[in-house]
Amino acid sequence: MNKIVIVTGASNGIGKAIVKEFAAAYYHVILADIDVEKGISHRDHLLEQGYTAEFIACDVSDPESIKNLLSETVKKFGGIDILINNAGISEFTPPDDLSIEKWDLILNTNLRAAFLLTRGAAKEMNKRGRGSVVNIASTRALMSEKNSEAYAASKGGLLALTHAMALSYSDQNITINCISPGWIHTGDYEKLRDVDHQQHPSNRVGKPDDIARACLFLTDPANDFITGENLVIDGGMTHKMIYEH
Repeated sequence: MNKIVIVTGASNGIGKAIVKEFAAAYYHVILADIDVEKGISHRDHLLEQGYTAEFIACDVSDPESIKNLLSETVKKFGGIDILINNAGISEFTPPDDLSIEKWDLILNTNLRAAFLLTRGAAKEMNKRGRGSVVNIASTRALMSEKNSEAYAASKGGLLALTHAMALSYSDQNITINCISPGWIHTGDYEKLRDVDHQQHPSNRVGKPDDIARACLFLTDPANDFITGENLVIDGGMTHKMIYEH
């Protein structure tokens, strides 16, 4: 039986690569995104390649939209095996200028949504005897740039949410892990400069496929000894001491 995986933020960037990785591994993939046009286009491309995919419009900042995503997935495919909480937004604003409305939107999109989606999906995973969740955080949960308070708080919260929920759902054989990407270039890779690559201990900037492959690894039932963890994928940058000379 092919497994059912939901990927939020599936229309662009990292989410798009995650969808492709799971589809190529013969999962039934649910693309969830607020960007309907690109989401449908990506789904159609997968269908043309012979994969099984469905697009469901979802605004993860809206609890009712989340409920619809989960119910429509179960209605169409009969259950949920894997959830990738990838959808997120960022905005760099000086803290004195950051509105309450913008703070709430970023936290609700990046953090609350992962809680609500995981809680809802876990009920369906439990019916199938096991399941797996991966939250996509950021190295900005561990270090910061100026004016990133809301984004950093949401991603730091996602790390804590990961290990808390991993324990809460452990008796249901549901693994919950987190990935913190560093610089993952989603544009034209050929336009990057040599210095962009050379500053990384890995000697290159990251690609969306780097994150997608890790998602596939963490959700493999053979790797169920890994849970509550945060996997940093940043080419070694968080371990590099940087001094300006």
